[in-house]
Amino acid sequence: MSVSERQLAAFADTHAWRIPFDTTPRHLAGPGDARHVTHGLAAAGWTRTSDPLSPEIVLRGPDHRHSLQFDPQSATSAWWRLRAEPTDTEPGWYAEFGELVPAEILSGLTDALIAPTPAQRIEPFQVLESAGWLLDGHNAAHTPDAMCHVEQRSERGESTAYWHVETCEPGHGTAMGRRIWHAWFDGRTPAHLVSAFVTALADTAPLQRGMYDRTAHHSVVQKPSPLTPEQIVEAHTARLAGIRRQARAAHRRHRLDAVTAPPRAGTVRSPARR
Repeated sequence: MSVSERQLAAFADTHAWRIPFDTTPRHLAGPGDARHVTHGLAAAGWTRTSDPLSPEIVLRGPDHRHSLQFDPQSATSAWWRLRAEPTDTEPGWYAEFGELVPAEILSGLTDALIAPTPAQRIEPFQVLESAGWLLDGHNAAHTPDAMCHVEQRSERGESTAYWHVETCEPGHGTAMGRRIWHAWFDGRTPAHLVSAFVTALADTAPLQRGMYDRTAHHSVVQKPSPLTPEQIVEAHTARLAGIRRQARAAHRRHRLDAVTAPPRAGTVRSPARR
């Protein structure tokens, strides 16, 4: 499945009439347009497997291993759920995200999921410290406004630590107040995906929101953006084109690897026809 011209036109129609505002900080920008996530995955070949008439969206990757569920009627605080089924060589993993997580931050993770795994590992806390976050010991960090927190936690008996991200109201006599949104990654989630999410979260570049778009908190700062609605649509379209090129290149590499791979032990290749 790819993104159709009709779907791109619908995205353009949505944003054409909106006056964009630079919105900071990112963790308070609000959910934004979920199509930043779903269009990106569709451009990479993910297909919808849920009822087209249902508000719930389930997308499954071409490898039939990865899936993303978006459920705006969820009875829990998790509206987004990302899963990977276990294989013979890799463990399964799970991550979830709350209603008000900005779609652009979540798409930072999903873009990393559909891209080749980077050769160099980036440590999340190094990213946060470089962005001006305050480190609390070795396993936690928070924004200067003390409203967004990233923590790596270990449960007794578990061999791997999980990651928890939480944006909360300012505490009054306590460290944190009411929760605004959260993200949770189990201990088997690939490290580069956690780093991609944290990198998008810590980015100081503003997110664009319309004048009446929902934000996560009244303390968010909004200023008229130098970007036009047309530029926002063009950037979205260009990103999808880049993802499609990346997916085609990956498909070609996979086919080439399948052709050139040595035969398994115990198998005999048929002689080539003359």
